[in-house]
Amino acid sequence: MKAIVFDRFGGTEVLHEADVEVPQPRPGQVRVRVRASGVNALDGKIRSGALEHVFPTPLPAVPGLEVAGVIDALGEGVTDLQVGDEVLGWSDTGSYAEYALATTVAAKPAGLAWENAVALPVAGETAERALNLLGVAAGETLLIHGAAGAVGTLAVQLATARGAHVIGTAGEANQEYLASLGATATRYGEGLIERVRALAPAGVDAVLDVAGKGALEDSITLRGGTERIVTLADFHAHQLGITFADGPQERSADRLAALAQAAATGKIVTAVAAAHPLSRAATAQQVSDGGHVRGKLVLTLD
Repeated sequence: MKAIVFDRFGGTEVLHEADVEVPQPRPGQVRVRVRASGVNALDGKIRSGALEHVFPTPLPAVPGLEVAGVIDALGEGVTDLQVGDEVLGWSDTGSYAEYALATTVAAKPAGLAWENAVALPVAGETAERALNLLGVAAGETLLIHGAAGAVGTLAVQLATARGAHVIGTAGEANQEYLASLGATATRYGEGLIERVRALAPAGVDAVLDVAGKGALEDSITLRGGTERIVTLADFHAHQLGITFADGPQERSADRLAALAQAAATGKIVTAVAAAHPLSRAATAQQVSDGGHVRGKLVLTLD
């Protein structure tokens, strides 16, 4: 099968197309004929070698943490799924490929496009885990840095659904987009503290940093300390006494199915920034590495 592979750590130039063996499902796994693969910021960090101390990666490796496609083989013990089922979930073997193995998947609703389906597993799990860590509740004010990305897009909507008031930071081009999701939008950068205080005179109850662009110091000032601040992207967090949400993922097929149904019925929005063919995986990762992406970058396969 065709797959995107890297056999050394480095920039996007290390990514290349290769013919590799089709993986065979082990007990509890399904094999998915890939229709869409999500591109995440984490993919680039793993590819560069920056996260070897956290995610040791045997080389050569196929990138890709999430997958949407059609089941074409079942591993021993899988009884609740069938060949031909359309699913989305987390890839066990790397999803930048024609086939991928997966253990945790959910049914894809018929009305949900492949590109939108694959935007849900990683971003949805990450957003919900972060909101739970922060204990976001109705009536509270949550500040989200980098709210226009894939995780931010879902975090805004999930927090709003809890009854929280969300202030989201983004560039000028994404202000209206954040407002459409239900957030009060403001720009990041110089003057952020003053802008947020004007929008939330009573203060902010919690802060979620998705951007990792040096906003933690301002967050501490706005919170009056480090309590109830979580970052998903700033590796200086521990130096500041702030929680880095690098705990174990909570992969729930039931919760993913609920998110997929909500997306299919329009209760939540998944934004696809761009869909690239598998052969342009390096280009997609280059865009992802640069940040400032609205919504999700996706790779598509026929």
